[in-house]
Amino acid sequence: MRLDKFLKLSRIIKRRTVANEACSAGRIKVNDKVAKPSANVKPGDIIEIEFGNKRVIAEVVSTPEIVKKEDTEKMYRYL
Repeated sequence: MRLDKFLKLSRIIKRRTVANEACSAGRIKVNDKVAKPSANVKPGDIIEIEFGNKRVIAEVVSTPEIVKKEDTEKMYRYL
């Protein structure tokens, strides 16, 4: 699954365009490498996001194509 789509479906970032812009600005890393919006993520990958002075680290648990709002927290876990 594309990184920007995963961030939007998991609701870590609310909009896909915002996720796209954050990736393009170099604020998102996957497995310690700066990632493009089109980077593929799979279960086990570590995503590191910098929101201003805040830093969020999450591990991808699953990548379903369709997700209900109440099931989004099953897609990742915070580290």
